[in-house]
Amino acid sequence: MSGSPPPTGGFVRRVGQFQATAINMSQMCGIGPFVTIPLMVAAFGGPQAVIGFVAGAVLALCDGLVWAELGASMPGSGGSYVYLRQAFQYRTGRLMPFLFVWTAMLFIPLIMSTGVVGFVQYLGYLAPGLGRTEGDLIGLGVIVLVVVLLWRGIEHIARITAVMWTVMIASVLLVIVAAATDFSPHLAFTYPAHAFDLTSDHFWLGFAGGLTIGIYDYLGYNTTAYMGAEIKNPGRTLPRSILFSILGIMAIYLLLQIGTLGVVDWHRMTDPHDIASTSVASAVLEETWGKGAADTVTVLILVTAFASVFTGLLGGSRVPYDAARDRVFFRPYERLHPKHRFPMLGLATMGVITAVGFLIGRHTDLATLIQLLTTVMVIVQALAQIVALSVLRRRQPELPRPYRMWLYPLPSVVAFAGWCVIYGYADENSPGRHPIEWSLAWLALGCVAFLVWARTEKVWPFGAKEVSEEYDVVAVS
Repeated sequence: MSGSPPPTGGFVRRVGQFQATAINMSQMCGIGPFVTIPLMVAAFGGPQAVIGFVAGAVLALCDGLVWAELGASMPGSGGSYVYLRQAFQYRTGRLMPFLFVWTAMLFIPLIMSTGVVGFVQYLGYLAPGLGRTEGDLIGLGVIVLVVVLLWRGIEHIARITAVMWTVMIASVLLVIVAAATDFSPHLAFTYPAHAFDLTSDHFWLGFAGGLTIGIYDYLGYNTTAYMGAEIKNPGRTLPRSILFSILGIMAIYLLLQIGTLGVVDWHRMTDPHDIASTSVASAVLEETWGKGAADTVTVLILVTAFASVFTGLLGGSRVPYDAARDRVFFRPYERLHPKHRFPMLGLATMGVITAVGFLIGRHTDLATLIQLLTTVMVIVQALAQIVALSVLRRRQPELPRPYRMWLYPLPSVVAFAGWCVIYGYADENSPGRHPIEWSLAWLALGCVAFLVWARTEKVWPFGAKEVSEEYDVVAVS
């Protein structure tokens, strides 16, 4: 199939290396570090919170290597759906890919909703009198605008994303440079007593909470894997976009975290009445370059938040398309826009769920929303996909693998352990919210939906479905 044109009526490969990396980085960075630095400090109880970002980077890198090999081998639209469909067809038939799409329809929009919550938080710095109702309406308006902008062809979206990526880099670098001009090592590296007591339950509870926040900040390194059918030369571009974006964001986050802790006293970040607890980047600029500079950079951060929601829904809306086209999900999701060739119902559905998640986050708290979305995605996506990599190596050794995981299986083992820590400590890190129970309830509801779908399609749900199509892993002009 090398060099063959894209199938008639399907996606078109128009996203190159720079645009693919920009899409990942825009989704990864976004508003995340600007709203989670105070949450990380609260989890660890001091500036040793930098451990959380390092741990999150290690987990993202190991898990990213899983995505890199699978994405390069099977660059179709839908990401994990494609990989789970291939790996688990032998035992559970259509169940695993269906459950992945079902859970993705929840956790991807929830990730986007945290970006909108962060957008409204930083908007509150520019408009201190912004009320809850006004903030809710503005957040909902942002979601509508994102969906409207995505209602067009991928070639136009790629150009918009490149511009947003530039703004994102500018906003982060300005905060880092501002922090460097007034950096205090005493603030950044003075730790409370017993901060590194590895025998303390408090440390490991904080570590699990910090790891959850850390991996949330890195989520998005896999966005282009969901768009595999639209990536030029995916066998090379996909792995590079994943690895480049993780390494780049890792460096940015460490500089941002350490720089912020060297300007703003960490105690301020734990005070809900202090602006540093909700708009810490603005607080850094205000401390260093004054209110005018803080206002300017806050506007750039708002654009960055918007970009993260934009790129997240761009990739996420492609997830149910491939499943519906293969008759492994509800059929209406396979319909593409007749002119611009994007999945209409997938985008609309995720837009609605993003709006609901935003309202939940606004009326509970951001930490609860992060804990819920990470817990929902662990079983069916994170853990099952790691298993899928090993299953495919054993079951399909002849599958073309333009990229193979370095040091296999060590990264898989580290990633598996990290996700288990996040899931195992979920209820303790979110007391009274019961994220584990909610995730299991959603999974059970997915099983019911699976049986309903099977009845609608009139198929035996657990029958094996051989899937052995080839993928074009060479550049298409």
